[in-house]
Amino acid sequence: MADNYDVAKSSILQTAPSSRNHKDNQFMSNYETRLSGLIRQIYPQIDSADLSNKISAAFWPENHSRVGPGRQIGNELWTQRDALLITYGDSITDGSHKPLDLLYDFLLSRMQGVINSVHILPFFPYTSDDGFAVTDFRQVNPALGDWPDINRIANSYKLMSDLVLNHVSSQGSWFTAYRQNKSPYSDFFYEASPDEDLSDVVRPRTTPLLQEIETTQGLKHVWCTFSHDQIDLDFSNPEVLIEFIRIIRLHIDNGVRIIRLDAVAFLWKEVGTSCVHLPQTHAIVKLMRLLCDYAEEEVILLTETNVPKAENLGYFGNHDEAHVIYNFPLPPLILHAVMSGTASYLKRWQRGMPPAPLGCTYLNFTASHDGIGMRPAEGVLPQQEQSRMIETVRKAGGLVSMRSLPDGGEAPYEINTTYFDATRRTFAGEDEFHTERFVCSQTIVMSLEGIPAFYIHSFTATRNDHDAVTKRGMNRAINRHRWDYPALNARLDDSASESSFVLNALSKRLQIRAAQPAFHPNATQFTMPLDDRLFGLWRQSLDRRQSIFALHNVSDQSVQIEMEALNLIEDEIWMDLISGERIELDAPRLTLSAYQCCWISNHTVEI
Repeated sequence: MADNYDVAKSSILQTAPSSRNHKDNQFMSNYETRLSGLIRQIYPQIDSADLSNKISAAFWPENHSRVGPGRQIGNELWTQRDALLITYGDSITDGSHKPLDLLYDFLLSRMQGVINSVHILPFFPYTSDDGFAVTDFRQVNPALGDWPDINRIANSYKLMSDLVLNHVSSQGSWFTAYRQNKSPYSDFFYEASPDEDLSDVVRPRTTPLLQEIETTQGLKHVWCTFSHDQIDLDFSNPEVLIEFIRIIRLHIDNGVRIIRLDAVAFLWKEVGTSCVHLPQTHAIVKLMRLLCDYAEEEVILLTETNVPKAENLGYFGNHDEAHVIYNFPLPPLILHAVMSGTASYLKRWQRGMPPAPLGCTYLNFTASHDGIGMRPAEGVLPQQEQSRMIETVRKAGGLVSMRSLPDGGEAPYEINTTYFDATRRTFAGEDEFHTERFVCSQTIVMSLEGIPAFYIHSFTATRNDHDAVTKRGMNRAINRHRWDYPALNARLDDSASESSFVLNALSKRLQIRAAQPAFHPNATQFTMPLDDRLFGLWRQSLDRRQSIFALHNVSDQSVQIEMEALNLIEDEIWMDLISGERIELDAPRLTLSAYQCCWISNHTVEI
């Protein structure tokens, strides 16, 4: 391994012009110094120079002789044109074509000019958890297609892949080799004793943490954070880290440009601690960020940490961890706002959210393949309001999943429902505003600082799939419907269908959004002090030329805003970008109907 790295490093220096030698040497020195420092934090007992060579050789093998120059911290990796589709590789099927072919056709026929990035959820062979119990990280699940199918999508869209780095399938080759005591996998998995005190361990599930398994070396107890088919890896063994760096390189070589670190918060285990967000975990994320920043390709690192606000924000580090973090409080807070008709809790939370650091941003969303996480609502939504929301979702056909607490009790972990069905009812019951309420919830996502992301079932207005829950025996299946492609196209082509209405409304707004500099992911944002039935944001472009007042009525009532409250500059022309109507500055008030949204912009800015 070290030899490969030396060859690569030698090639860089030999092929560079002599006038650049000093700059190249300085760049290599900065990189090596930072890498060695992180290694010492993670593995203080290991020779950092040797491990540094191995890590670099894993990321830049022999056929990658050029290391990038190291990016300056900035906000150039994304623009207002970025919007992400979240989907499984087989969310669309027809029984005859490869699902990845159908997904590609859907992207071309329905998503052109609407989104430019795609997160294909784990597309590897797996045994459970809809892809998150991976058996082979180097292969595409043959039921979906193959690498050329992934490459084709990556050639047209920014592709996000999942690095499921906390655990692997109990039926995969790595764990099979572990049970047979075959090197190097004999030291790849985290073992613990049932006699140890593990009561402080934070759990996202109610299943037993340890699983007794039989090996050629006798009975062992392996760590299972999520399920007994998902065996946790032991990152205290640096060979595990090196193997995942090789996998990152494989993904990059196949066109992946956004790498999602799944369940990364649980990565490092240490008996006697919570085993979540440990310093070594943060250092590993920083190490991966360092590699991405020095890669020739523009690679974005996204951490998936469904936890309360302060812990989630910690994954930005000091501009040196994740480029992007999920804005996990949004799904429950936006849902509560449109259910209750008040944005008071959403506004209070948003006022306390810091702008993303330079070189970082948020991923904003309401729905994903998982449920609506309730942990991020802790300390934000009072328990009584959480209970009202959960009960309302249940009345609309949703479900609730629980997690274990250290005292032996249980608490809601997530609400399982499609977001479309979750917005079917308010606290007062059903009404005639369902689709308007849903579109309002998605427009808020488009308006906020950050990159907007949308689950495919939000675009298609998918209903709860109770049959899938019954057949598959898990709550999350309710939100993982597989569409028959001809049936889906028929619905989307039917102008009278909910699916057609929602897709057209969201598509139009995203196309408008993509042209507005004030919606750059890092553009200035201010939360406006308006009537609690309104969620209002002021956005200003980085060059300060364009302002947008993004207003969202989260209630079923008409709401009036005094024009003075908007403080629109009088010598400019102001337009609502959504309706296309001019805002009359001499009018005393602006009226927003039930669930109406406005993007009021100084239209004189050249877009």
